[in-house]
Amino acid sequence: MLEIRHRKSHVVLLQVDADSLAGRKMSGAKLHGADLAGLDLSGVDLINSDLREADLQGANLEGALLNGALLDGANLMHANLCGANLTDAHLQHAVLVDAKLSHANLRYAQMHDAILCEADLSDADLSMADLRGDLRDAKLVHADLRAADLTSANLRGANLQEADLTGAKLGSAQLAGANLSNMIDVRGHRVTQQTAPQKARRREKEKLVRPWWRFWARA
Repeated sequence: MLEIRHRKSHVVLLQVDADSLAGRKMSGAKLHGADLAGLDLSGVDLINSDLREADLQGANLEGALLNGALLDGANLMHANLCGANLTDAHLQHAVLVDAKLSHANLRYAQMHDAILCEADLSDADLSMADLRGDLRDAKLVHADLRAADLTSANLRGANLQEADLTGAKLGSAQLAGANLSNMIDVRGHRVTQQTAPQKARRREKEKLVRPWWRFWARA
């Protein structure tokens, strides 16, 4: 018998007559604030479940079904979500630092103000997702970001190599040090040479180092 308790009050939220939660069908579970840190939840069915503010740090959620799940404010640091289905999931203010999300389906996911620093989102489907959060040093190699909202997102040092950003919103996004090589930009054009941050630095340098004749012309 497994007992899932609230991470603060320690009240029992759910009892499961099993030795493991891996592969269990638990759709619609009420696990607000649950302590699930470090547990094996691989392949678990938590569709439309309430996991707000749950502690899932270091949990194994590989291949888990989290479609429509509420994960606002959840702690998913170092969690393994490779291949998980998070379509339409709500992850506002969730902490996903160093989380593994390669090949995950995050289509339409709401991740406003989520912290995804150093998260691995390689080959993830993030199309139409709300990613107005912190993605510093995140790995987004070959990620599908079509029509994603990255307005004001922090993408400093992120690896966007071969990512598809067709139709994405990038207004006021921070891209200093980001790797944009071979990515598809918002207009659907392949970026094959100089990255946007490099171009910006070049323009700044040109402003500082002006030709001698411009100074002479002003004299």
